[in-house]
Formats: sequence, structure tokens, C-alpha cells
Amino acid sequence: MSRANESPETRIDVLRHGEPVGGRRYRGQIDDPLSDKGWQQMRRAVVDRDDWDLIWSSPLKRCADFARELATARDLALTLDARLMEIGFGEWEGKTADEIRATDPERLDRFWRDPVGNRPARAELLEHFRARVLSVWQDILLRHAGRRILIVGHAGITRMVVSLILDSPIENMFRIQVGNASLTRVRVRSAGTQIFSSLVFHGQES
Repeated sequence: MSRANESPETRIDVLRHGEPVGGRRYRGQIDDPLSDKGWQQMRRAVVDRDDWDLIWSSPLKRCADFARELATARDLALTLDARLMEIGFGEWEGKTADEIRATDPERLDRFWRDPVGNRPARAELLEHFRARVLSVWQDILLRHAGRRILIVGHAGITRMVVSLILDSPIENMFRIQVGNASLTRVRVRSAGTQIFSSLVFHGQES
């Protein structure tokens, strides 16, 4: 196939938020802001990176507050999109792992082994989460082909993006570790009707 039929390469970086106020817990869609440490983590993560063309972000404070600061400092367009919110953890939202294990020591182990069949009560279905992440991912690719995009999001967003790129079953997504303020990079190009995506690196920390 002729290279004349190929579109420019699109680069998407997915940056997980830093530590929120309240520390590590199953936060889901609770809207806690970044802690002082979280702000330091995020600013350090981007200090030597200055080649993005635009930013998309979850509207939750732990992402959006930093995305606004970065967009203002670097004069970049910013889009907040609810489809980039973290997966909803239902009755686990706001709880630590120890609090969940206090009533059922095996509960978390069952979830990690099979998150589809052992999701928390009232939690968002993984199939629904996958559909909304895929929807916003496709919109970003359609609207910004050939650009360099930063997504400021959550561990769940990064996990799902990696799962989509690698065509991994959604029940395996929680096997992917995502640190605070870590960066994952994907490159996408298309040739005719075919789209080729590759994972360049995952979980890079400053």
C-alpha cells in the first residue's frame, strides 16, 4: 500500500492523576482534589515534556484542576469530558482495601480474579465502562488525527486504553498496574480503512 494513503501519526499520552486528598482508596467517582503531594507529582511528571498540542481531561477535580493549570500555562486547548471519569466502584467508593477486607477477607481477592463476576454492589459494569472509554477514544482520534494529545485521567482509563490497544479481555484490566502521575503513550496511524495502534511505553514515572 502506498504511503500516500496513510494518515499522519497521532500520539496520545495518558497521564494518571497524582495522589488525592485522603490517600489510597477505591475512590471511583468521588470528587476529591489532589493533595499537596499529588500536585508535586503531577508538576514533576510534565516538567520536561512540552510538545502536546491539546489536552483532554476527566472533569473530576484530581484531574481537571491540574489540566486547567497546565492548559493555561502552555496555552493549550482543554476539553473536559465525563466519559473520561474513573469507573464507578459502587458501594466500595471511598473505602480502603483494609475496610473492605474487614467484613470479608476474601472479597478483594475474588474481585481481582474475576472483576466481571465479582463487581461491588451498584458498581459500573465493565462492559459499560469499556463502551464509554472506547467512545471518547474514537472521538479524540477522529477530531485530532495527526496531533499530539494529552489525556489527564485515572488508573481505570489507562487500564482500559491499554486493554483496547492490546485487544486484551476486560476481565484482565485490573492486572495492569498504574502508578500515581505515571504516563502511558500510544501511537495511532491509519491506512485506508485500517487503523494501527501501538503501545510505545506504559507507566513511565518522572
